[in-house]
Amino acid sequence: MPNLLAEGGRQLLLGNEAISRGLIEAGAGFASTYPGTPSSEVGNILEKISGEAGLYFEFSTNEKVAMEVSAAAASSGVRSFVFMKHVGLNVAADPMMTLAYAGVKGGMLIMSADDPSCHSSQNEQDNRYYSTLALIPMVEPSTPQEAKDMVKVAYEISEKLELPVLFRTTTRVNHARGVVEFGSKAVPKIKGHFDKDVSRFVNIPAYAKNNRTRLLDLNAKAQQLSEESPLNFIEGSGDVGIITSGVSYTYVREFISDASILKLGFTNPLPEKKIADFIKGKKFVIVAEELEPFLEDQVFRICAQNNLSVPVYGKRSGHLPRAWEYSPDTLKGIRELVKVTDFTQPLPAVTVKLPSRPPTLCAGCPHRGMFAAAKKAAGNSDVIYCSDIGCYTLGVQPPFQAADFIICMGGGAGAAGGFAQSTEQTAIAFMGDSTFFHAGIPPIINALFNNHKEVIVVLDNRTTAMTGHQPNPGTGRDFGGITTEPIDILSLVKGVGVKFAKEVDPYDVKAATQVMKEAIAFDGLAVVISKCPCPLELKKQKQLVIRECTVDQDKCTKCYNCVRSIACPALIKKDGIITMDPTQCIGCGMCANVCPVDAIEVRK
Repeated sequence: MPNLLAEGGRQLLLGNEAISRGLIEAGAGFASTYPGTPSSEVGNILEKISGEAGLYFEFSTNEKVAMEVSAAAASSGVRSFVFMKHVGLNVAADPMMTLAYAGVKGGMLIMSADDPSCHSSQNEQDNRYYSTLALIPMVEPSTPQEAKDMVKVAYEISEKLELPVLFRTTTRVNHARGVVEFGSKAVPKIKGHFDKDVSRFVNIPAYAKNNRTRLLDLNAKAQQLSEESPLNFIEGSGDVGIITSGVSYTYVREFISDASILKLGFTNPLPEKKIADFIKGKKFVIVAEELEPFLEDQVFRICAQNNLSVPVYGKRSGHLPRAWEYSPDTLKGIRELVKVTDFTQPLPAVTVKLPSRPPTLCAGCPHRGMFAAAKKAAGNSDVIYCSDIGCYTLGVQPPFQAADFIICMGGGAGAAGGFAQSTEQTAIAFMGDSTFFHAGIPPIINALFNNHKEVIVVLDNRTTAMTGHQPNPGTGRDFGGITTEPIDILSLVKGVGVKFAKEVDPYDVKAATQVMKEAIAFDGLAVVISKCPCPLELKKQKQLVIRECTVDQDKCTKCYNCVRSIACPALIKKDGIITMDPTQCIGCGMCANVCPVDAIEVRK
């Protein structure tokens, strides 16, 4: 990891590393998150350096709580930073919308890391619209250097307006690398004081009405700041204009040299006068942006309000795609667009076919054993498998096919209750340990309260694995000078009143299958906790003990039950013969546990 606490100099940084350095230079005193790609590296970094950097950092139980704790810090005059992936802002939107009415006293940034092309997400929603919905300012960096520099500028905007600022990034900014020039570090303020102001911070209807008009006034001031902001600037010259923002700006710069470019970094409110002045006298204007026509639609409005009859090309005209992220190949079309004069036909889409590499559960992943146990226990009965967001989402793939319904964090358990009540089918929900604490407890209580007959399987692999092995309440905390004990999931489940609650070892597939049969037969809510550490986390902690696993070819009957039920990538089937790949096998013994003739041996 680069030295983000260095006094100065230049370093090659990932976008998320640059943002972390920006927090140090801006003097942020409080940060909170629920991990989610593409924002995860920021949390991983702050976990390591927060103590030495002198700021408080926490992994909160979900994004809503993360928003609330950071809002409290900012309302006390401490610069706070809350960050999450784009779908996490849906969870945090409830407090954010009213927080805009109250505003803050210290600067507060809300980083939404959007994921065009759904690289690691269930949708590619465009969170720029949250800034207009909440009436809060928004800034968008294009490069790691801008990402670092904009943190400090965004705090200044936040404190001038006493409003939170949406710091919107995308995957290609978070995960790009670039040389970043360091500025001076600031001494963070980590303790403030909350000055009571009921009419501002207690948004009951009588006060919320006045705060709504106050927010509109602040939005007008924000627009003037946008007009004057150096984050919005013009490059190049010519009678063709390109309006762009975010990572699309870098692609435009790569392919266009003979046009005038308006680069927008302060994107809500937009600098409407600057845009109108830029458009005047142009032959036509191209709007280059990923996902929704957020800028383009406002450019159309600005043209209409200023009686500008300049053609505008982009997504609405069909010249640029609305789906998926852009790339240098996508933006090659802009070069041709600049040169042509006949716009009656949209440009053909540029497609590049790359070989696919679907993700898969790791060798020795304990989830494999639990999926095998659930499928074996269910047999041929009519089951709806409700999955969730995490590594176990990959249970959708053959041979498990244990994911029929997935919507959001904690959504599987809630949906299972709905299916249990509205169908005659068996409902089985899977969730991870971090998901359990994030959003899994309320649907468990709901199932008890409404007497839903369902099975909830908590896949407790002792870490938040999918996003980079962050701690969660089930693992306890030990960083930044704070140490806490793990919260036991089984005790918590029993504590809320679940009658059938059992813990199993998923490597013992036979025993886990028997417990799953009992859970399915139970008349009510049954919770099964599959408890086994993630091998990658054990390897990271240098605690992984690898054992040798071999196949006795004299005993093997070639029934292939091991391949069909476990499907571990360490199992190699070639010319009908099953062998082990020693470079992948960790000797967990799951395959040996399901072999009916004991042909697989694990040497301790």
